[in-house]
Amino acid sequence: MSWTRSMRLRLCVGAAAVAASALSTAPAPARAAEPRDVRLTDLVNPFIGTANEGNTFPGATVPFGMVQFSPDTGHSTGYDYAQSRIRGFSLVHLSGVGCRIGGDLPVLPTTGDVTRTDYAKYAAGFRHEDERASPGYYRVALDSGIEAELTATARTGVQRYTFPATDKANVLLDAGQALHRMVASTVEILDERTVRTAITGRGFCKDTLPYTVYTITRFDRPFTAYGTWDGAALAPGARTGRGGAYLRFDTTHDRTVEATTALSYVDAAGAAGNLRAEGGRSFATVRRAARRAWEERLADVRVTGGDPTRRRTFYSSLYRSFLAPNVGEDADGRYTGWDRRVHRSDGFTYYQNWSLWDTYRTQSQLLALLAPRESRDMAISVIKVAEESGWLPKWGYGTVETNVMTGDPVTPFLTNAFQQGLLKGYEERAYRALRKNADGVPPADSPAVGRDANEDYLTRGYAPYIKGHEPAKAGHSDYAFGASATLEYALSDAVLAQMARTLGHREDADRYAARSRNYRHLLDPSTRFFRARDTSGAFTGPWSPAQSAGFHEGTAWQYQWLVPQDLPGLVDLIGGERLTNERLDEFFAYDQLLADPARTAREVWVKDPYAYYDTDRYNPLNEPDLLAPYTYLSTGQPWKTTDVVHAALTLFTDEPTGITGNDDLGTMSAWDVLSSIGLYPVQPGYATWGLSTPVFDRVDLRLDPRHHPRGALTITAPGTSREDRYTQSVSADGVTRERTYLTTADLRRIRTLRYTVGPRPSSWGTSAQAAPPALR
Repeated sequence: MSWTRSMRLRLCVGAAAVAASALSTAPAPARAAEPRDVRLTDLVNPFIGTANEGNTFPGATVPFGMVQFSPDTGHSTGYDYAQSRIRGFSLVHLSGVGCRIGGDLPVLPTTGDVTRTDYAKYAAGFRHEDERASPGYYRVALDSGIEAELTATARTGVQRYTFPATDKANVLLDAGQALHRMVASTVEILDERTVRTAITGRGFCKDTLPYTVYTITRFDRPFTAYGTWDGAALAPGARTGRGGAYLRFDTTHDRTVEATTALSYVDAAGAAGNLRAEGGRSFATVRRAARRAWEERLADVRVTGGDPTRRRTFYSSLYRSFLAPNVGEDADGRYTGWDRRVHRSDGFTYYQNWSLWDTYRTQSQLLALLAPRESRDMAISVIKVAEESGWLPKWGYGTVETNVMTGDPVTPFLTNAFQQGLLKGYEERAYRALRKNADGVPPADSPAVGRDANEDYLTRGYAPYIKGHEPAKAGHSDYAFGASATLEYALSDAVLAQMARTLGHREDADRYAARSRNYRHLLDPSTRFFRARDTSGAFTGPWSPAQSAGFHEGTAWQYQWLVPQDLPGLVDLIGGERLTNERLDEFFAYDQLLADPARTAREVWVKDPYAYYDTDRYNPLNEPDLLAPYTYLSTGQPWKTTDVVHAALTLFTDEPTGITGNDDLGTMSAWDVLSSIGLYPVQPGYATWGLSTPVFDRVDLRLDPRHHPRGALTITAPGTSREDRYTQSVSADGVTRERTYLTTADLRRIRTLRYTVGPRPSSWGTSAQAAPPALR
């Protein structure tokens, strides 16, 4: 996701170009399956997605950590594999975002006299063959002869620099430059080992309210000299400044310098408290702890079968799925709420960073399955945002709302948590916030945009398209994308109706269920495609289904299938199953796909990282299309879901170009994980999981027994890794299932899900009763 995708330089680093470079990945095992004692972290390649606008980062973090300690090379979001100079190692990075944010406090070791303060000029050269990365660890040998190593705890970044023998070894802490737009910064040298900063920034895809991060850095030995700078003016011996600080060490005999930097979004005392709570340990100790944390997290899923590349790709995607949301509270439980006040969590961990337009489709469901305790706390955190600021978030960064993207993504995010049983004790509090959000518009004095087209949507049954409409606040306006906003609102209304009905709010449930069918108001009977309508009610033109007027980051073709709440109704509007399947086949270039799946994926579907406007083909690069392959489950041709999904999976590789589009805080990675294991949330915000043939012969899921009484689920598909990809039958605990879906309740009851596969399509799942039912 990114407003700037179509506007930025379309950098496209080809796979052939990067294949020649040496990557720091684990050795490729020749075995068909990994032994149980294998280190799963060795199967993760953090460099995947660092080219071709995947916008991931290779640096060190722990699962859901506040700190993501990683190099910045000059790319707008941090690290780009095509670049060869490191400006600094900074504390905050969001994995796979499309707009600049974070990059706070870039730190860089140098030697010699300090003469420059612009990190674009003092940046250090490096080569990829001198880099290594694994979960929780990053290392690079710089051209300057200095080796830099990074690791992390939840709230600290730990760095180790090995210098040449010199009495002029420097560490530069740059408080005045970052990836975001800088508002203000201060730096203070507190004593002979300690530096404190406060950094205020703003930005993202559009402007935002300012937010402040506080840091404190403690070195393992005293400096021999120091100074600060403001702008280009260096002040040797000064203890305060507005730009940055340099610290000098004598490494003539002891060549290693270690430091720990703690981060807080609350205040300087919070950063100091985080340093006390998580600092004071050696680099090696922290590195081992980070690796253990990742081993434990990755061990929730064990796969057997598939080739080594597929397994490395899978575990790398699983790793990226656990990078966000991020801990937002300090070690003492304090956090800065969206009301700009300091609060303290009580009985939960407060999280932040909400790429909801993206993650509500895949990642939130994967986390609910594999990390229910954290998912519950994440959902409670979103409820707290509403209670403290007055409105639910749309796309939140740190302590502020960015209002980026369209629709009402927070509703399926929270209703998914409800359907997965994660809101016990908070059901009515969540419902009150969702009801307010669904029925109203935030006032002018609120930073939130919410459903800003809601007044028209509620009276007209659709959000009108007003070209170029800008809200009075930072962010996007749903009016500028009225067609896609209408489809997103209708989906959210459908899943909110289900929650309302379960909680006994029957009148609300009926009202929201009726609104969930508003998608029909966009259907042009002359074309049987969705079209934007203006304020007079007329369909906008000139028009073709491959044009994007009124659709956010997509076209009428791609948004055609975003009606998961009522696919039977959509099929009827298109003209029945036969015409719908013909349209799906055209959309996926299905005949070409059967002849050459990988080539079709790379040459017909995907043109470049941001080619999702003005196209009539499936585009797995971006979120509106993620559900599309699973539409065949509702049109009597489920084998085609498998064909399309397995072709799309070829776009995930273990190279820097190996992610389709921006990863968007784990959205694309979660799609890879879920589609690979054959369980996919086909009605986001509800409890329906579509079935398609896994790519692994066996998948063992370790589940939290507090939410899944069985404590585990084993999925088997013997032979699928040998190209027998078509489902012949499915059984759950030995009982044959003809339906193409399971519910969350089903998943909690069963221990084994077995696919029988073969070389050709079968009649499994083709009956009218097999498809996921509409939400009424």
